Amino acid sequence: MNTIAHPAPTRQRRLPGLAFVRRHPTLSVGLLLLAAIVLLAAFGPLLYPGDPWEMAGAPMLWPGDDPAHPLGTDFMGRDLATGLASGARVSLLIGLVSTALSATLGIAVGAIGGYFRGPIDTALMRLTELFQTVPKFVLAVVLVAIFKPSVTTVVLAIGVVSWPSTARLVRAEFLSLREREFVLAAETIGMGHARIILTQILPNALPPVIAMATLTVATAIQTEASLSFLGLGDPNVMSWGTIIGSGREQVADAWYICALPGLAIVLTVLAFNLVGEGLNDALNPHLRQRKG
Repeated sequence: MNTIAHPAPTRQRRLPGLAFVRRHPTLSVGLLLLAAIVLLAAFGPLLYPGDPWEMAGAPMLWPGDDPAHPLGTDFMGRDLATGLASGARVSLLIGLVSTALSATLGIAVGAIGGYFRGPIDTALMRLTELFQTVPKFVLAVVLVAIFKPSVTTVVLAIGVVSWPSTARLVRAEFLSLREREFVLAAETIGMGHARIILTQILPNALPPVIAMATLTVATAIQTEASLSFLGLGDPNVMSWGTIIGSGREQVADAWYICALPGLAIVLTVLAFNLVGEGLNDALNPHLRQRKG
């Protein structure tokens, strides 16, 4: 009795393990910075349980002037430590959720175009190029300005403008994997298109997308801070961009109001960039051979 052999997928690129992290100091530093930021976002409400909008002390206290406000206060007497802890939660939430949205859109467009090719691929790539011709930040400003500024609106705007790069990467991966033996074997035994895409090709195409996603999170956090600085953030939440925007008029007399949240943004973006570069080194065999 003849048996039909199931297709054997190619060996998937694995995420880096502990040994790889030890050998790459940039990835180690990025993970440590990211862990510190996540801890601040998670345990900030316990360390600084107050309302970030509350006028908790005298206005414009410098860091170290009052032990009750270790990082000082802004021009309205709001505690900056509480604001920074609240901003960490807002920035990470918006960065991660908007990146998940953009990755979902990019994977869908890139996978469909790279798998089916032909007119479908051409139409989807023209749509991708259309989005890429418009500056991402300008389009995000327009989208948030049209609708009522809120966390949901900001997340949707950043997600909508960030997917084209992911779509191009996924399309390139699918075009490379589309003619592999395991895909042809899957077609031979009668697998449907959706099953081939989801179970055979996509798992092999995901690792570089994960590496790119960390860089997209960093860009999303910068974009959210810029929108909040311009007054297009959610007026009901305290973010790092909101603190910088409210303190810009006092930058000559109390520069720390803008410097502290600005430093938080720099460290967070740096952490995600270092993690993204480390993951790219781990998942790109050509880079591993060049550095080895």
